[in-house]
Amino acid sequence: MNRRNFMSTALATAGVLTGFEAIADAHAAPFRFENKLSLKILGTNWGYEGTTDSFCAAVKKEGYDGIEMWWPSSKEKQTELFSALKKYDLEVGYLCGSGERDYAVHLNAFRKSINEATTQFDKKPLYINCHSGKDFFTYEQNKAFIDHTTEASAKSGIPIYHETHRGRMLFAAHITRNFIEKNPELKLTLDISHWCNVHESLLQDQQETVRFALSRVGHIHSRIGHEEGPQVNDPRAPEWEAAVKAHLGWWDAVVEQKVKSGGTLTVLTEFGPPNYLPTLPYTNQPLADQWAINVHMMHLFRKRYIR
Repeated sequence: MNRRNFMSTALATAGVLTGFEAIADAHAAPFRFENKLSLKILGTNWGYEGTTDSFCAAVKKEGYDGIEMWWPSSKEKQTELFSALKKYDLEVGYLCGSGERDYAVHLNAFRKSINEATTQFDKKPLYINCHSGKDFFTYEQNKAFIDHTTEASAKSGIPIYHETHRGRMLFAAHITRNFIEKNPELKLTLDISHWCNVHESLLQDQQETVRFALSRVGHIHSRIGHEEGPQVNDPRAPEWEAAVKAHLGWWDAVVEQKVKSGGTLTVLTEFGPPNYLPTLPYTNQPLADQWAINVHMMHLFRKRYIR
């Protein structure tokens, strides 16, 4: 039995599918603004097993507007991606980053990735999202990543965002506030699930800092975290109601800003595979269906904000 059938059978036996649907419906109520939101929702290939073409075909079939994926370093992979984007008429956002421990090597690799992604594309991306720096680099070292992307964004006209991500430059709320205060050009990808995990809370004691950060958000990664981890096992389950409501409140604030400014909000549905997705012991069977959860998040955003 494959993973999807395994969990569907288990959950149906437990009688919880109806509950999942009820929770989804409760969160689908429209969130009303005077002006209509311009919204682009993208799918992730994180955890997808298959070719770029088959991934794009699956994303198109589900009704996504496009995809977000790491900038491909080889010309062969770039050609493959550009061909699939054109074939399925999809938008794209790129991830750029580096993993090297040595600062100089790390920064050079990051700059190379950004420079390529802002100049060597067949279709102009909606944005570039950065896994920027490291949590153990100094402030001045991490600032170099902001400086480079500010220049690259000005030259290319492509929005470039820095992600609130564990292990990276913006790994915690108070650290991010310091970067924002000192770098007015800094724009964020909000993956606030990481902060819930880092601060072991739903950030009730840092509301002013969170509001400050929300004012700089241009892109959202719509994963839902909790006090003890960056990803709930299934956001449709009733036991995660408090975490879901907290994230919806943060996203509402970003949406309101976008509506007022007239800008387009881009959102990636980014629930991840194991081991982000919890599994059963010994079998490594995931406790939920990653693809289905991400599709659920796509519909949640559309129903809540534009329909």
